[in-house]
Amino acid sequence: MSQTQRVNQPGREEGVVRVGEHPVEHEQPADWGWHAETGGKGRIGAWIAVLVLCSYVLGNHEGRMEDLWVLGIAAVMVLVLLWDMRRRKNAWRSR
Repeated sequence: MSQTQRVNQPGREEGVVRVGEHPVEHEQPADWGWHAETGGKGRIGAWIAVLVLCSYVLGNHEGRMEDLWVLGIAAVMVLVLLWDMRRRKNAWRSR
């Protein structure tokens, strides 16, 4: 059975570590598997999501309020994607 001790960490909760070890000071996003943007696959997936949203307009519903919401959300997604394309084009180091 391993021995543990409680360690006071300033600005954080009390930590429990093995005897002789130090608590983690700061965790990097890469430690949890997050390295950067989603890349090209994420952008392609977003465009596919826009197409799927636009396909929801076709259907057997009679009210048009649903159409306005679906098309509005799709339009916002398109604006974000266009902004991202412009941002990456003008970025110093685009991906």
